[in-house]
Amino acid sequence: MVHQYKLNGYNIVLDTCSGSVHVVDDVAYDIIECCKEKTAEETADYITGKYKGNVSREDVFECLEDVNSLEKAGKLFTPDEYESMAFDFKNRNTVIKALCLHVAHTCNLNCSYCFASQGKYHGERALMSLDVGKRALDFLIENSGNRKNLEVDFFGGEPLMNWETVKSLVAYAREQEKKYNKNFRFTLTTNGVLIDDDVIDFCNREMSNVVLSLDGRKEVHDRFRKDYLGRGSYDTVVPRFQEFVRRRGDKSYYIRGTFTHYNTDFTNDIFHMADLGFKELSMEPVVCSPEDESALTQSDLPVLFEQYEILAKEMLKRKREGREFTFYHYMLDLTHGPCIYKRISGCGSGTEYMAVTPTGELYPCHQFVGDPKYLLGNIYDGVTNKEVQNEFKLCNAYARSECADCWAKLYCSGGCAANSYHASGKITGVYKYGCELFKKRIECAVMLKVAEQDGE
Repeated sequence: MVHQYKLNGYNIVLDTCSGSVHVVDDVAYDIIECCKEKTAEETADYITGKYKGNVSREDVFECLEDVNSLEKAGKLFTPDEYESMAFDFKNRNTVIKALCLHVAHTCNLNCSYCFASQGKYHGERALMSLDVGKRALDFLIENSGNRKNLEVDFFGGEPLMNWETVKSLVAYAREQEKKYNKNFRFTLTTNGVLIDDDVIDFCNREMSNVVLSLDGRKEVHDRFRKDYLGRGSYDTVVPRFQEFVRRRGDKSYYIRGTFTHYNTDFTNDIFHMADLGFKELSMEPVVCSPEDESALTQSDLPVLFEQYEILAKEMLKRKREGREFTFYHYMLDLTHGPCIYKRISGCGSGTEYMAVTPTGELYPCHQFVGDPKYLLGNIYDGVTNKEVQNEFKLCNAYARSECADCWAKLYCSGGCAANSYHASGKITGVYKYGCELFKKRIECAVMLKVAEQDGE
C-alpha cells in the first residue's frame, strides 16, 4: 500500500508496510500514482501526453525500472504480511508493565470540557489512601513477570491534592525496587495550581516526566480552565510552570493543551507557549460529546488541516532561527520506526497497562474509569473480567474492517480504544474524525523529517 501527497513543495511517496519514504519529482510522482492501474505502455502514453515535449517514452520506461527495483527491494508497494500475526496476539501471554494511579478523584479546577467530570469520573470525590496505593504497586510487581522496567503515572483529577501520598508511594516503590530487581519510572500530570518548591524539587528528583496542563493564550486557557469561583487559572499557573521548567533542566516534561471548537487556530496557542519559553509541547483535540458546545465539528476539519501545516512550516522556520521546539505528534522516527510488535498490538490498554481508582478497581485506561461495562477487576483479586481483557488483546488496526485499506494503520495501530468506544459504541469501532486528524499529523511529521534531511 502506498500513500502519495504533496506538502511544502515536496512530492512524498510513503510505502505503508515498509515505512520507506521517497521524495520524487513531478514525473516520478505521476508514474508511481498510475503504474499499478496501467500497463507500461499506457503509463508512457499518459505521461508523455501530460508532459508533452518534456518527457520521452524512454524516460518513462527508465523510471518504471526504478520503481520495479524499489518494489523488489521491499521499499515500494510492499505487501501487508502482518494481519495473521495480529490475530495471534489474543493467545499471547501478557505482563503488566504500567499503571495509571488515580490518586485523586477530585480537582481544584472546574473545567467544563473535562472528560473525567471535573475529576470525579461520574462518581464521588475520593482520594487514594496510602494502603491502596501500596497494594497497587505490589500488584504491578506481582504481575510484571520478568520485566524490569515498570511505569507509574500519578493522575487525577488533580494528583497534587493528594501530594503526601504521592511522595510516600514513590518512597515505597524505591524500597521495592531493591527487593525485586525492578526499576520504576514515574510520571505526574498536573494543572499546576498547587505547584510549590517542594513539588518542583521532588518532581525534578523523582519524576521521569511531568505533564503540565496549559491550553495556550490567556483568553483560550481561561475559557474552560476555571476554578469553582469561575476565575481563570492562567495567571496562577503560567509563572509556576515557567519556574518548574527552568529548574527542571534537561529532564523530560510536556506542556499539554487541549483545543476545542473555540480555538481552531490552535497554532497560535502553541506559538504562544513556545514564546513563553516552553520547548516540549503537545496539543490534543478535545474529547467530549458531539452535543457539547466545545466539540469540534465537521466544518472545523479543513481549518485544522491547515493549522497542522502552518505548525510544521513554522517549526522549520524557528529551527533555522535557533528557536526550535518539539511537538509531540510530530515526533517520528523514519530510520527505525515503531517496532512491529507495537505496530500491531496497539497501546496495551487493558493488558499491559491499566488504571487504578482510589478504591483499587482496575480499568483498561483512565478514559474507561467509572464505566461498569469495562471494570476489569481490582488490585486484590486481579483481573477477573477476562472476556473484556481478551477483547482488548485484539484491539488493533486489524480488528477494524474500516482500517483495512488505510495507509496510516501501522502508525496509529488502530487508534485510541476509548475514542473509538465513545464515537461508535465499541472499542473496535473507528473514531473517524480522529482518524482524519491523525493522518494529517503523520503527513506533516513525515514532511518535517524530509525537510530536515534536505537541510531545510
